[in-house]
Amino acid sequence: MSVDHVYDLMARAGELPYGEAKTVLVEDALRQAEAAGEPELAFRVRMELTTAYQYGGEPAKAFTTFSRCLSDHDREPGRFDEERRLLWQIKWMVNSLTLFPEIPLDRTYAILDEMERRYQLGGHSLQAVFHYRHAVARHVGDAGAADEWYARWRAAPRDELSDCAGCDPTGMVYHLASRERDEEALAIAGPVLNAELNCTEQPQGILTALLPVYLRTGRVEDARDAHRRGYRIMRSNIADFADIAEHIEFCALTGNEPRGLEILQRHLGWLDRAPSPHSAMRFAAAAALLLRRLDETGHGGEVSVRRPAHGDRKAADVPAAELQAELTAQATELAARFDVRNGTTYQGDLVREILAAGPIIDHLPLTAHDRRPTTATSAQAATSAQAATSAQPVTSAEAAAPAAPARRTVADYSDVDDLDALLAAGSERWQARDVDSARAAWQRFDKVLASTGAVLSTAQRAQRADGRGLELLLSGETEAGLAEWRRAAELYAEAGDPVLQHSALSRIGGALVGLGQLDEGLPLLTTAVAYLDEHAPGTRRALTARLRLSGHHLESGRPEEAVAVLADLAPDEPSDIGDLELNRAQALAHLGRHEEAVATLRRACAALRTAGDREPVAQAAFMLGQLLSHDPAGLDEALAAFDETLANAVLPALRLAAHAERGKLLLSSERAADAVADLVEAVAGFTAEGAHAQAAHARLELAAAYYTTGRHFEAAEVAEEAAPILTQLDDTAAERRLRYILAHSQRELGEPQAADLFTELAREDDDPGAAAQLLETAAEVLTGLDKDALAAERFAESADAFADAGNPYGVVRTRRRSALCHLWSGREDEALTEMERAKVGLKELPPDNPAALTWESSMVAYDEARLLANLSRYDEALRSVGEAIEGYTSLNETEAAEAARRLRSSIQDELS
Repeated sequence: MSVDHVYDLMARAGELPYGEAKTVLVEDALRQAEAAGEPELAFRVRMELTTAYQYGGEPAKAFTTFSRCLSDHDREPGRFDEERRLLWQIKWMVNSLTLFPEIPLDRTYAILDEMERRYQLGGHSLQAVFHYRHAVARHVGDAGAADEWYARWRAAPRDELSDCAGCDPTGMVYHLASRERDEEALAIAGPVLNAELNCTEQPQGILTALLPVYLRTGRVEDARDAHRRGYRIMRSNIADFADIAEHIEFCALTGNEPRGLEILQRHLGWLDRAPSPHSAMRFAAAAALLLRRLDETGHGGEVSVRRPAHGDRKAADVPAAELQAELTAQATELAARFDVRNGTTYQGDLVREILAAGPIIDHLPLTAHDRRPTTATSAQAATSAQAATSAQPVTSAEAAAPAAPARRTVADYSDVDDLDALLAAGSERWQARDVDSARAAWQRFDKVLASTGAVLSTAQRAQRADGRGLELLLSGETEAGLAEWRRAAELYAEAGDPVLQHSALSRIGGALVGLGQLDEGLPLLTTAVAYLDEHAPGTRRALTARLRLSGHHLESGRPEEAVAVLADLAPDEPSDIGDLELNRAQALAHLGRHEEAVATLRRACAALRTAGDREPVAQAAFMLGQLLSHDPAGLDEALAAFDETLANAVLPALRLAAHAERGKLLLSSERAADAVADLVEAVAGFTAEGAHAQAAHARLELAAAYYTTGRHFEAAEVAEEAAPILTQLDDTAAERRLRYILAHSQRELGEPQAADLFTELAREDDDPGAAAQLLETAAEVLTGLDKDALAAERFAESADAFADAGNPYGVVRTRRRSALCHLWSGREDEALTEMERAKVGLKELPPDNPAALTWESSMVAYDEARLLANLSRYDEALRSVGEAIEGYTSLNETEAAEAARRLRSSIQDELS
């Protein structure tokens, strides 16, 4: 086996995050080092493997590698000299031993004693020893010993073997939090939160420890931020499984059960391969608490959790109640095992406390758009009410939205005793869309009738049946409401009033058509229209019947017929004019006659403003804003139209759509900061109403607005919220745009996942030029994270794509950068090869742009000089840097030329 291959494996492992992929490479490197007969190299690899196991979520495996390394060092300390690292790693062993109930506690105490002996022998502070004696005392629930060791830990001087400046205070915060000494915990944590830490476990560790402290002290904004930041960092690392449980518990205690369920769903599969029984116990207990809270808030019966396959168990959707019972039993059983091992009830007490915990805060919003869902009326009721109270066509989107009553002052009829006057008032208020006042009139009618025992005429019975039908439809009793309207039509006929009879039939037909029952509804509607046109021409009843028929044509994809139905109508009343023009504008817009539609909508808005009809004004203004949004010259008018919508709209669906459209318009107009408020409102409202598809698209726009304004954390969080829904909707374009935003946000946050996402996007792109740019960006992310071997591969892949796209400049640039990344990752031969390919690429640059050719040639020469100098080939390096200086100077690129001169001086110093 080649020693070089061992080094190569370790270099590749060094660029991967802790986890299975990294561990597999280190294990392979150890096997090859042992096979090559290189014990010193195998020792160093084994030391790295202990670290990989520790931070990769396999602490049980670290026992073996650590013991072997310690034994080798003790046997031949001069040959296997890693004493400081071994003294550091022994702390991990002490902590990990407590996490496995099958390991006797005596063994942990023995390792602690050995740790103390070695620290004293090396002249080190015992601060870390006191720390871990405290940790064991806390684990078994010995409060007195924990307090004593804590005091000694705090008093002892720190040294190089103390936990880092973030982890040491984290342990202290956990102790103080368990004693509810919250102000002391905050005082210790303060300096850490403001520090720049270079530690695998921070800042997520201390943020998680502070969660209960923040909640108990009322620092809810700090609690929210600690949860969001801490969980985001740890969510991809199974080693943090126990800490993730604390975030689930946090969600359960702050009214964020849906967020907690999302986290549970994401990590449930890890329970089958938990790093330790202790972490499994903590996760099971927190998850059971969350599922209990879901049930208590009325959502448990609706929820199933997808559990992935494991071993012989197939993947399945598990009902929440069943999973809660299973997880409760698992947590309780594991706690009992720890208690038997420890000789105390402490771990069991902790689990029972978690399982029984109640909310600390009713609801802590985690984002600006985080609101609790409201109960919506049924789609059927909304459809029927819209058909009954408005002359506007009912669209499927409106049918799915809950209808709210108009916010008007309800008329007072308490002193009216005349039955005919009350029926007239109800009819008049209905026609004016003031449904609450109409109800008040009808309710007063019923009360007066009951008190007087009057005998109603057929006409009075018909009018009351008409009103009762509307009331039933508004309350969601569709069939009962339509039955009352049918009864009203029969009574109107019996009373000798065929106009009112056909008006009622028109409403019945419109409602049935809106519900999709065309076979029955459409004949009723068309018959009523024909009758009213002939016998009541020019009346509002004839107009509204036509509007209903026009709306049906529009919904059925026949806008020409919709326009024709409205062609010869010329009402006088402002409300009628507004209704007519709004319907006509909708048909014109469907026909693509946008200029006519805009002019028609302006007339509709003017008429409806005069009539004082708020909801129709809002509908007309919204449509006007939508049409004007496509015209850059119409920006101000479009924004004003959306403002008018929001000032008048009562229906939640329309208000939220206006916020969404206004936000999109502001975003597209380079006013992203102004767009945020509207988009936040849209996301919050759509989510609360259960309109998940609309909420996902609004989140997409909000993520874009956040990214554009430099709020990259919020952009990434919102994008990740939207991603699953857009994937389910199979909206490829929106989903891809979202992933672009997420990738760029992750890049700005320094998250390594950005490189993977840019690479995925590149490999899905059929355009080689676009793919090349995405691969180059992925490489830039990787080299920025010091993952230069991977970066070199991405730059080379980008160069190939640039070649396919016919972009020779891109080829030269990425070959050159690939060469440097190979150099920085210790692959000198590959670096030289790539630099030669970059030089060959210079010959492919077009000769008609000499300045560009000189610039690229100078860049290649400069970087080649850096490469050759690193290989101690100084004479060649001087020639190359001289070419770079000459080229930069000819282009008057003074800064670049000066940098090249500094490089030449450093090379000359090496030669001298």
